[in-house]
This record gives sequence, C-alpha cells and structure tokens, in this order.
Amino acid sequence: MNILVIGRGGREHSIVMKLAESERISTIYAAPGNAGMQQAECVGIDEMDIEALVAFAKEEQIDLTIVGPENPLNEEIANRFIEAGLQVFAPQKAAALLEGSKSFAKEFMNKYAVPTAAYATFTSADKAKEYIEKQGAPIVVKADGLAAGKGVIVAETKEQALAAVDEILVEKAFSDAGAKIVVEEFLSGKEFSLMAFVHEHNVYPMVPARDHKRAFDNDEGPNTGGMGAFSPVPDVTEDHLDFAMKEILQKTADGMMEEDRPFTGILYAGLMMTEDGPKVIEFNTRFGDPETQVVLPLLKNDLDQVILDVMDGKDPELEWDDSACVGVVLASQGYPGSYAKGVETPELNEADTYIVHAGTKLVDGNLVSDGGRVLLVGAKENSFELAREKVYEALNQVENGKEYFYRTDIGK
Repeated sequence: MNILVIGRGGREHSIVMKLAESERISTIYAAPGNAGMQQAECVGIDEMDIEALVAFAKEEQIDLTIVGPENPLNEEIANRFIEAGLQVFAPQKAAALLEGSKSFAKEFMNKYAVPTAAYATFTSADKAKEYIEKQGAPIVVKADGLAAGKGVIVAETKEQALAAVDEILVEKAFSDAGAKIVVEEFLSGKEFSLMAFVHEHNVYPMVPARDHKRAFDNDEGPNTGGMGAFSPVPDVTEDHLDFAMKEILQKTADGMMEEDRPFTGILYAGLMMTEDGPKVIEFNTRFGDPETQVVLPLLKNDLDQVILDVMDGKDPELEWDDSACVGVVLASQGYPGSYAKGVETPELNEADTYIVHAGTKLVDGNLVSDGGRVLLVGAKENSFELAREKVYEALNQVENGKEYFYRTDIGK
C-alpha cells in the first residue's frame, strides 16, 4: 500500500511516524515534507500545488492520501482528488468551511444547537466598535478566515478589543482572512481539544488533549500556533467527553449531512470547559497541531487501518494506551513575531523521548531552522511527572531564550 501525506509541519511528521508502524504500507510519501521525515520519501511538491499532487498520486498509484494543513482543504484539494478517482481522507471544501469561515461555523452551531459562545459578525469597523462598547470586556475578536492560528485576539480591555478591530478590519493584518470579523463572548474555564475520525454520520473520538497557545510561561505573551501539549487531560471526565461527543461532535456530523455537506476526515473541536459544560471555541477540519504529536503516540491501532475502516463505514475499534504523553515545542527566538531562519538546530539527546520536526530543512548536510516552531520534544511515560522530566531533560541542553526558546511549564 502506498500512502501520500500532504504537508510539511510537525503534525505531518507525527502522522508519518505513526503510519510507519504499519506493516501493510510499502511506501510513505510526504509532499513537500521536511528534513525530519526519515520514514517517508519527501517529494518536492508544494501543498498548494493541487494539480501536481493529483498527477503525482496517479503516477505513483497512491492508495490513500491524508491532507495535513488547512489551506489546501479550502482550495478544494479533496474535491480534486475525488474527481480524479483517488481515495483521500479529508473534507471537501463545502465541509472544510467549518474551519475556513468562523462566521459560517457560528451560524451552523446556532442552527443545530451546538453549545458555543454568543457572537456577532461584522464587516464594518464602526459597527463592531459600537457592539464592543455595549458588551464590554473581556471579549474575543476573530478574523473570519484562515490566519495560521494567529487571527484570534482575546482582549482583556475594551481598548484592546477596539485596537483588534482596527488591526484586522482596517489595517488588514490578516489580509483577506480579516475581511469579516466575529466578535465573541469571552468564555472562562480550561480549554481542551477533542479530535475525532469522521465519515458522514459516523464519529469516533480520540483521547482529549490540552495545548498551550500563549508564547510564554504561565500562559503569558501573544497567541501562537501552540507551544506544547499533553494528553490525556486529567480534569476532563467521562461525563464531559460523553457530552462533547453527543452534543458537539455527533450533532456537527449530523448537521453537516443535513446541510448536504457530508464530512469525511478529522473533525477537531477546540473546547472550553465552562460552568455549563463544554462549549466550542473553534472547529478545525484536520488534525490539530501540536495536539496530534501527543495523541497519535497513544493510539494502539495502525493509523492506516483506522482510516480505511472509517471510510468503509466500519467501526475502527480504537484502542488507547493508558500512558501520559507530553510534548514541548522548541521555537525560534522572536516567534510568533519576526524570527531568523537558517539557524543550526541543537543536537538533542533522544533517549527516552521522541522528536517531531515542524520547521527544519537540510542545508549542506546541516539541519537548520525553517519556521517559527522548529521541533517538538515528546515523551510517553506512566505519569505526567515522568514524561515532563524526560522532555525537559532533553531540552535543558538548549540555552532557553538565545536562538531558541521553549516554555518550561507544559503539562504542569
């Protein structure tokens, strides 16, 4: 069996690592992949070059394609693969809109009574500001479209919220992604993520994870794509998970069928544990990053078999390791703002840990940085304490805050 993984980040490296455990797979291709994907054959095709990817999949007789990042999903990559008679595990554009447009997602949740924060949508900065003046702070301002995980501003004061409106709608900080904004009620509580394998009405949830979005310790600093994660989440009970499954994931899958937007792929619910139970902060329509890097190591089944079963309408009978998994991101100094690329990556002792490459490339035989988030160091152990200890033992070899930085409180 030949499999193609589309993407270049840590999520895709984690998918490749998991697929490599299966004896049914003869070749794993990654397009474009990254320098860490030793178990895959990297192909120099950009993830947005959809026609070239379709042609490659046909030529190499790819049996299954898994799409990692969100941007190609909203450019109809799944549609094109299906039209070409190729098997792809990813939502078509009509279903990927759950992530591609926050206003669509909010209207959908409203219609199908999926629990989420109160909201309003605006294209006018003046009207958005009037609404914020009435609502007060804290409040959340979001760019409607895809903004690489950075288009969300949690404003603690009215002034911050008004500035966020200007930044997104007037200054176009997120280009076309910010042509419309969603202004949301601030939900307080602890966040967690719940991903599921979905095909039409069938939903198979994974173990929950919690990621840390803020750049610095104690959840301070700007929002990032994620500075680390852990799984499972001890404060999320079976009752919480049952509620999230029935009232959020299942309702969403059923609602998408009702809307004639059948969903196939990974449905990711970013949830807030409120006093009234879990509520949706956002949907993603693909594996989360960095949550994937701590969830897939806990999956006992072969990933390829799970996906094929789900697409065939069979229960994949998911089995999970009862270990604790912790992953910490090593980021380029300056991220999520401007940062240098081409910086040599530190040599880390991999004993008792695993390393996932997110933004690396080979230059003259040397491994160098090629992104804001460069590596994730993870460990799977009997306890969170032991897993954290192993991860930080490896990261302590890096001078924190010089060329690279990392949070020291992931999984606490």
